[in-house]
Amino acid sequence: MSESLRLPVWIPRGAIIPLTAALIWWASAAAGFLSGPMAVTPLQVLEVPFLDPSGRELWPSLLASLLRVLIGSVTGSVIGIVLGYFAGTSRAIALSISPGIHTVRQVALFAWIPLLTAWFGNGEGTKIVFTVLSTFFPLFLATEQGVRQVPPALIDVANVLNLRRGTRIRQLYFPAALPSIYLGLQIAILSAWIGTIGAEYAVGNGRGLGSYLASARDQFRMDIVLVGVIALAVGGVLLTYSVRLVAASLSPWTKEQR
Repeated sequence: MSESLRLPVWIPRGAIIPLTAALIWWASAAAGFLSGPMAVTPLQVLEVPFLDPSGRELWPSLLASLLRVLIGSVTGSVIGIVLGYFAGTSRAIALSISPGIHTVRQVALFAWIPLLTAWFGNGEGTKIVFTVLSTFFPLFLATEQGVRQVPPALIDVANVLNLRRGTRIRQLYFPAALPSIYLGLQIAILSAWIGTIGAEYAVGNGRGLGSYLASARDQFRMDIVLVGVIALAVGGVLLTYSVRLVAASLSPWTKEQR
């Protein structure tokens, strides 16, 4: 970007569109273009999570959703990476499980909700399992492909040196697959976040950002709905940034992508 197009340092990257939308929204409200019971002003939205009793439910709801994402994404990531490793290193295992997993992966994610509620009920189990599935598929695919991209010459060297399995994983397969795993993790964390909110919204009961949005919809509270949508967007950005920080600590080359 040239010096003439460089943004001021106080404007975060990617903030142009949100700031422009907020300015148009504020100007429309001030000019009276927005009217009716569903029309709200930016000031109302800013006040809701702090001053309104129903709006203050945002904070425990957001915490509950983040906790579900943490539990479900860690579980799904571990399962996906482990199975992806074995599928990438063993032809027999790949032929046994990969076709089935890739077939099931074609099913739309939210199509699982009726089946999961039938199996696990309308409680916490369904939401966690849904988050696990949201994370598992991207990580399995990324790990499987990453492990298969290890140069055959390096595998031959490992065989000649008779390296132990643990050493091969730490010094050969994991470093080689890490770029692919990193990309899969970025997809997986957003999928887990959206999947968690979607499961909460569909199931309806319990605390969570999805339930918060469903309750606001039922109350016809557009201000609370907008607060929930903004929290959803901010949560996704923060989770993605957290993944980038973790990846940068594991592999310095990822710093160039941030």
